[in-house]
Amino acid sequence: MITNELFFQKEATKEVVKDAYDALYKEMVTDEVGYYTLPQSDMLLKIEGFIEDYDLEVKGIKNIVVIGIGGSSLGTKAIDTLLSHTPNRNNLNLIFMENVDPIEIDKNLKNLLFEESFFIMISKSGSTIETTSHVKYLIDRYDAPVDSSRFREHFTFVTDRNSPLDDFGREYEVPCFHIPANVGGRFSVLSAVGLLPLTLLGYDTRALLAGANALKESFFDRQEDDLIQKAYYYTTHSKDFPINVLFSYSSAFSAFNDWYVQLWGESLGKIDKTQNHVGMTPVGIVGSIDQHSFLQLLIEGPRDKTVTMIKVKDFQTPLTIPDVHLPKLEKTDFINNHTFNELINAQCDATMQSIKDQGISVDMIEIEKLDAYNVGYMIMYYELLTSLCGYFLGINTYDQPGVELGKVILKEKFAN
Repeated sequence: MITNELFFQKEATKEVVKDAYDALYKEMVTDEVGYYTLPQSDMLLKIEGFIEDYDLEVKGIKNIVVIGIGGSSLGTKAIDTLLSHTPNRNNLNLIFMENVDPIEIDKNLKNLLFEESFFIMISKSGSTIETTSHVKYLIDRYDAPVDSSRFREHFTFVTDRNSPLDDFGREYEVPCFHIPANVGGRFSVLSAVGLLPLTLLGYDTRALLAGANALKESFFDRQEDDLIQKAYYYTTHSKDFPINVLFSYSSAFSAFNDWYVQLWGESLGKIDKTQNHVGMTPVGIVGSIDQHSFLQLLIEGPRDKTVTMIKVKDFQTPLTIPDVHLPKLEKTDFINNHTFNELINAQCDATMQSIKDQGISVDMIEIEKLDAYNVGYMIMYYELLTSLCGYFLGINTYDQPGVELGKVILKEKFAN
């Protein structure tokens, strides 16, 4: 179970709420935007069939290597980090080849054996420069030419149907999984982009999709008014509060925070219909670590932020702080015999109260436990919230012209 309590004024009228539901419903039923229907697609069946036929154990696979960047990797990394403590996770290593930082590439591949690795190349366009550069390097390093069985047996592609990468896969008989054309990369984690590596790792991806679908169904049954109220408040006050801080009280959310930053930044930082530059700057921080640093800025710094707290009620790891007394440090003994679960949640509550007391707009997302169902719910929650904010800002939430401009400039640099 997940709840969200808003500690600021709900300002959207019934008419505004109705129009927001209508706008997103139109996006879904006209197939303008495809992420809404991913939880009900048949992609997982195809992936399960592929995994059964491929048989990682028989082939001696020990490493799953995801080659992709941004929306092709961040969602998978977020879900794996959130669920890595669960018993479903197998012992396969998950390696991400994202940045073209040569130090990171060398570190990732230092002890990696090609024969023990399964490589998933992910690119919607099929021509992402970072991704193709990594694959070229792997082919050369491991002597695996594209027309060899060595390449075919250790690679698969995830891309748009009929993209250059899809054409490449057909020509060289490399298995391909397709991303719906109406699903943008940063909204694609519940497609083959995330489902393939996560299912290979043993996660309950059926429960992941069920959690996402539960919220989607509830939303389109018009039972999620607070989600609309939140988006409306953020966007109508975005000039006064241009920064949104996601304060997650668990280290497991570190990669989820990164996914949120991309989703929020790339979707909402736009030029609107009246040629105004709009959007909200996303900041992801982790408690209790960052309450010793960023909290000072929140409390006494500029009042230009809204804050969302994420709290996990039950970490399902019953570690207790023992009744140990440290000489000269007796003032910390009040916490003895309490669990770390109690401590981190008390810190979360105390931090939120201090933020509320300063009149800062804050809301609390409370998650019963970190399991696949709740993580799927959270993915859909932030995707819907992003779509709602884009609607209220009057922008195209799903394009990224600023990113494309940088790609053009890069190509020109190497052409000269």
